[in-house]
Amino acid sequence: MQYISFPGLGVGPFHIDKVAFTVFGRDVAWYGILITFGMILCVLYANYIATHREGLKSDDIVDLAFYVIIFGVLGARLYYVLFELDAYIVTSGTFLQNVAQSFVRIISIWNGGLAIYGGVLAGLLTAYLFARHRKIPFLKLFDILGATVLIGQIIGRWGNFVNMEAHGGETTLPWRMGLLTSYSGTIPADGVWDRAIYVHPTFLYESLWNLVGFCILNALYKKKKYDGEIFGGYCIWYGFGRMLIEGLRTDSLMLGPIRISQLVGALSCVFGVIFCLIRAKQTKKVTAAAEEYTAVDEKTNDITAEDAEKDGTKDARNAVQVDTGKDADRADADSKSENHTAESTEPDAAEERENGTDH
Repeated sequence: MQYISFPGLGVGPFHIDKVAFTVFGRDVAWYGILITFGMILCVLYANYIATHREGLKSDDIVDLAFYVIIFGVLGARLYYVLFELDAYIVTSGTFLQNVAQSFVRIISIWNGGLAIYGGVLAGLLTAYLFARHRKIPFLKLFDILGATVLIGQIIGRWGNFVNMEAHGGETTLPWRMGLLTSYSGTIPADGVWDRAIYVHPTFLYESLWNLVGFCILNALYKKKKYDGEIFGGYCIWYGFGRMLIEGLRTDSLMLGPIRISQLVGALSCVFGVIFCLIRAKQTKKVTAAAEEYTAVDEKTNDITAEDAEKDGTKDARNAVQVDTGKDADRADADSKSENHTAESTEPDAAEERENGTDH
């Protein structure tokens, strides 16, 4: 029997069974249930963000989730196996027996052994290829993943709690977690806890850290200035937290004296900072160019309107001048016509006077 307590907080002792229930003789572990539940919430929330904030199609997100989950799990398993290869390679039988038994061990993910970094890297690669195929801006998808994957990480760490794994070294802090793994009775008596070990509940540290990060990143999502900002923020937040918390754990994947997850966390944090700086600078240049173009366009429109107004005034003046000239020509023509008529009537009057005198 395995018992857990938090004596400094007055919680426990209590027993948690790793197995939730059994179906057709097959045990269904709480770890798998929690991981599945976290994935479902991730997909639902990703669909909400995609449709309400990014203007993407729900069908695209559902399709993406299908591929990301499959290849994400494979990536998480492969990452873990590569750094714990000796535990999965069988060498005691014939060649074919060793291959078969090793393969069974590797695919038995229900026994535990998933590394979140492998899942995240595989998921990002899958999202990138999916975006290129569907002609979707891949940084939009990266932002969606950055805002939602923390849900799975928040819930998934409680699977580690049920399994009594992923904890830290011994401590006397008030929130220390007591582990008693070899007691065969019911609730252990106080004296029995002298055999227990009291450790850092690093699963809780990371779950709470991810919860805070989830709240911050989703608050920033409403005001994001450029595509990729939330993704970069995720790399910084999770990488920094994992780098610190991993240093307390006792079951880290190792590469010589180096804790792999601690190294990857540090690199992730640095990458996120550089990525955000570059994207912010690019966005600033684009914004400045757009503002300059808008200013030039407005100035051009003002000049065009002013020229049009001047041309209109000039045309009006020319029209007045033309009309005035036409009126003057008409007046001259009328004047000449009157003079010509007067001249032509004078001889006739004189002739009439002469004729009148002869009578």
